[in-house]
Amino acid sequence: MIGTQVLVTGATGFVGEALVFRLLRDKVFSPVAAVRGETRLSGLCRVVAFDMGDRALLPPLAGIDVVVHCAARVHVMNDLAEGALERFRKINVEGTVRLARSAAEAGVKRFIFVSSIKVNGEMTLPGVVFKADDLPAPLDPYGLSKSEAEDALRAISVETGMEVVVIRPPLVYGPGVGANFLSMMRWLERGTPLPLGAIHNHRSLVALENLVDLLNVCISHPEAAGNTFLVSDGEDLSTTQLLRRMASALGVKPRLLSIPSWVLKTGASLIGRADLAQRLCGSLQVDISKTIDRLGWSPVIGVDDALKRTAYQYQSRQRT
Repeated sequence: MIGTQVLVTGATGFVGEALVFRLLRDKVFSPVAAVRGETRLSGLCRVVAFDMGDRALLPPLAGIDVVVHCAARVHVMNDLAEGALERFRKINVEGTVRLARSAAEAGVKRFIFVSSIKVNGEMTLPGVVFKADDLPAPLDPYGLSKSEAEDALRAISVETGMEVVVIRPPLVYGPGVGANFLSMMRWLERGTPLPLGAIHNHRSLVALENLVDLLNVCISHPEAAGNTFLVSDGEDLSTTQLLRRMASALGVKPRLLSIPSWVLKTGASLIGRADLAQRLCGSLQVDISKTIDRLGWSPVIGVDDALKRTAYQYQSRQRT
């Protein structure tokens, strides 16, 4: 298997880089890192140039057996401005299709696409969970672009015979995490009072280590071909629980104010931030039973251990 060449796009990103390091550590597959700029992977494995937005710049695919496509135009809060959908389509749909067609023409056997749970939708109701084979119901430009990319990849698979595997993660966290999760750690460490002490929602998250482990399994597992899988840590948390357990990992005491969620939602709507209130107060649960049953996979790290590793890396960087 060491001769199996695995091209990882987005290899300077949060997920892509972690996957390359995992492949280098295991020495089962030979990773090729496709990057847009400088990378600390130089000298550790083969590195090639790739830019999703550049029609003329595709990575060399001769000899590649599997592509793990992590590169994307990522979702950001309030990215609902005019033209947002076309910007997402240019990268997440058109760029993905160009890469996949080139991969099929080069004889790549399997194309693994890191999609998003946003293809399923934005929230789940009490007693309802998202499943891998649910009809897509994306509600924002990012989710729609990922859904369209999935459809295009399946069509290419039927046309060319190249195997396609789709993974839809929810929020991914772990050492080196940025965006809102990083802000949350900063608020907790600073002792910032947060009005989130009485949120009773249920949200699925996935530790970076768990997502990377599933991607690693999907590189060669025969049952992965042609399937869509959801992934999580297998334990759903409320926003309040997440804050308390993250604070524990950081070794600080959280300052959480018990404000009813309906008050938060009303206030957020008044200032035009209903989307933020939904993420903080709403539920989003995923069912990973198909992933477990088909692949024999289960999370390799629990929530508390993953939070401790995330906190350790964050605090180590703060000290340097």
